[in-house]
Amino acid sequence: MTVRHLLRDDDLSPAEQAAVLDLAATMKRDRFGHRPLAGPSGPRSVALLFDKPSLRTRVSFEVGVAELGGHPLVIDSRSTHFGRGETLGDAARVLSRYVAAIVLRTFGDDRLAEVAAGATVPVMNGLTDGFHPCQLLADLLTVREWCGGTASRTLAYLGDTTNNMAHSYLLAGVTAGMAVRVAGPDGFAPDPAVVTRAGEIAAGTGGSVRLLRDPVEAVTGADVVATDAWTSMGQEGQEGQERDRGAALSAYQVNEKLLAYAAPQVAVLHCLPAHRGEEITDQVLDGPHSAVFDQAENRLPAQKALLTWLLSTGGAR
Repeated sequence: MTVRHLLRDDDLSPAEQAAVLDLAATMKRDRFGHRPLAGPSGPRSVALLFDKPSLRTRVSFEVGVAELGGHPLVIDSRSTHFGRGETLGDAARVLSRYVAAIVLRTFGDDRLAEVAAGATVPVMNGLTDGFHPCQLLADLLTVREWCGGTASRTLAYLGDTTNNMAHSYLLAGVTAGMAVRVAGPDGFAPDPAVVTRAGEIAAGTGGSVRLLRDPVEAVTGADVVATDAWTSMGQEGQEGQERDRGAALSAYQVNEKLLAYAAPQVAVLHCLPAHRGEEITDQVLDGPHSAVFDQAENRLPAQKALLTWLLSTGGAR
């Protein structure tokens, strides 16, 4: 059986993405009713590797693995020998002898790819500089709940369109049949290869891709408005650069005035942590259109479903 990984959002076909989301909805309704990791002789383990700090990813995976009947093995790679003195591929080969799956939250996508190349168990992207596919599964589950589905819905993403969230919204959004608009200032364009790939997927799903500069044009009539922190992890503390980024991105703040152009029942998304008063205002984050905390909650069922699906379709030991 071929081992399946989730390294970026387009590793799932439209039918596969829908199957994972269907399973996530089922698991959310019956939170403790699925225990595929319990095993006949004891719990199976999942390695959770963190090169970067984490709250939601760590807690949702750790709780999720336990609720599936497994043992979450949390490894802070900064305080272990993971990736130090041996190749990532060799480390992944060793871990594969111990665990049922591997989750890696890291920096470059090349690190994740090296782990996947060496692993003989499913590898999941817990966040890289390029993509955040587990977050997008939670986001799409939230869109289903708030909007009744994803097909033919319009999602506008505002702000830093060079980051992992912009890339994942492009790929996962069109895979779900959504019209995806990303809007940011000059100098903040997404990876052209990701835009091209998203367009290819959209041609088969009825979705669409638009790159915009005008935030009002982006949100007009949108069913979903999403944003993210203007300073990504690893960029903090660069005071001059942060100030310049804030000045360039200020027109893309999600506030009540901008949100008034969206659909009447618009859902607002933010993957958190939020910098209140920068990319999003308190009035929106805490307001009636905010789906942000449902979105955070949905990390748990979405990742439980993904792990279950990967193990059932391409899991090893």
